[in-house]
Amino acid sequence: MRAVVTGGAGFIGSHVVDSLVADGADVLVLDDLSHGSAANLAGSPAAELVELDVRDEAGVRKAITGFAPEVVFHLAAQIDVRKSMADPVTDTSVNVLGSVNVFSAALAAGARRVVNTSTGGAIYGETDVVPTPETTPTDPLSAYGLGKRTAERYGSWFRRSRGLDVVTLRYGNVYGPRQDPRGDAGVIAIFCDRVLAGQRPTVFGDGRQTRDYVFVGDIVAANRAAAAATDLAHEIYNVGTGTEVDVLALAEAVAAAAGVDDFTPELLPARPGEVLRSCLDVGRARTDLGLPEPTGLTDGLRATLDWVRTLPRERSE
Repeated sequence: MRAVVTGGAGFIGSHVVDSLVADGADVLVLDDLSHGSAANLAGSPAAELVELDVRDEAGVRKAITGFAPEVVFHLAAQIDVRKSMADPVTDTSVNVLGSVNVFSAALAAGARRVVNTSTGGAIYGETDVVPTPETTPTDPLSAYGLGKRTAERYGSWFRRSRGLDVVTLRYGNVYGPRQDPRGDAGVIAIFCDRVLAGQRPTVFGDGRQTRDYVFVGDIVAANRAAAAATDLAHEIYNVGTGTEVDVLALAEAVAAAAGVDDFTPELLPARPGEVLRSCLDVGRARTDLGLPEPTGLTDGLRATLDWVRTLPRERSE
């Protein structure tokens, strides 16, 4: 297989690259390295890295058509909900225009399929249907969720009007090794870093807001399955665990995995644009993509803690 991975030097993308390279695929990584790192690709030296912003239409088209991939995995994105609320222009330019550039280039390159990354956590908004299936109407609260939904619609438009096979995966809250504990979008990485540093975690709101925390290895499996599947019945698939976990319970689970007795959160005011309950119905993906049972939270937390322990302490203190 020849595959392009946009955002392939990032947290999730680099794991997708590792999986592809391990199976002998030829891989081109497009990443502007604003959040990703070439170090994330150290285990896949055969992958070619091109430093490129997906907003660069001409650059994206030249790189993708020149490589002539069979499949494009589109993971490049602006993922910070707070940044999207403060700066919707940048969020839209990366997540909407950048996606259109990738879809257009994939079409020009004759790619068989684009596996597009979206969000299950921010796209549905507040809903009484939890776990939430793909048939639930979307009503995003944040600019990030709105941008991701718009990119999905462009993917559907490319499918209908241009014949480009775009399959979208809506992720839960992804966590695991390589997630930056200094960032704002990875609560588990942040909690793991804090517990190992002997610090209290910070929780925005009352801590009863829920999320569907899915291990990065399960996201890789979903991407690979979506790329390989034939005659898919749907264009959009939730990828998560189907298990609702509130933030206070998450803090307790992190403390238990780390062997720490006291990890009491500091509560701060809730942040705008964040939903109170988010958990995905993943039945469609398990049926159509043949996904196995997801990684258990305890096992995933232990793997994440093991990785955070390898980081120099000055990185996150």
